[in-house]
Amino acid sequence: MNSLKKFDNTFHSRKVKLLAGVDEAGRGPIAGPVVAAAVIFDKRTFHKQINDSKKLNEKVREELFSWIIGNCISYGIGIVEHEEIDKINILQASLKAMKHAVMKLKPSPQLCLIDGNKSFNSSFVTKTIVKGDAKSFSIAAASIIAKVTRDRIMKQVSVEHPIYLWDHNKGYPTKAHVEAVKKYGITPLHRKTFLKKILNEEYQADLF
Repeated sequence: MNSLKKFDNTFHSRKVKLLAGVDEAGRGPIAGPVVAAAVIFDKRTFHKQINDSKKLNEKVREELFSWIIGNCISYGIGIVEHEEIDKINILQASLKAMKHAVMKLKPSPQLCLIDGNKSFNSSFVTKTIVKGDAKSFSIAAASIIAKVTRDRIMKQVSVEHPIYLWDHNKGYPTKAHVEAVKKYGITPLHRKTFLKKILNEEYQADLF
């Protein structure tokens, strides 16, 4: 049992039998949805490779995705599309996706550990964990579910819009993606509020 699992187990008590980890993927891209996931494990369930999804390669993430779904008590996925991101901003969209993911958990958790420093308003008891995907087993698992789910979505829509290379960049503002936007314009799947600097020729490297 590694430090991530030990971290989660410190929250188990007579009142907290079911603990959910919650994370999202897709706050930084300029196209596509933001996807959140929530995962509940039994206190004893463990896999030594579970870690922050950003520290794992795509092949390992895909393998762990299947393991998580097959070995968790419950998992939920929440998706907020690009149109709503433009309307309510990416932070609120991320929190909404997280809330939707948690609401799909059956049975419901007594405590939700949320990656980051912001929580959503709900009847669920939540605790924010800064850099939680590197500290918590269940948050790390949620990060994998969210990342793999979103990557699969971007690969699917890339078939319709191949010039933007979403099957490789997953909608993030890589140099090739930005150049394609400038040359060919935007698609219905682009986040318009994220593109103001690019379309105004004021693109800065800090968007990466």
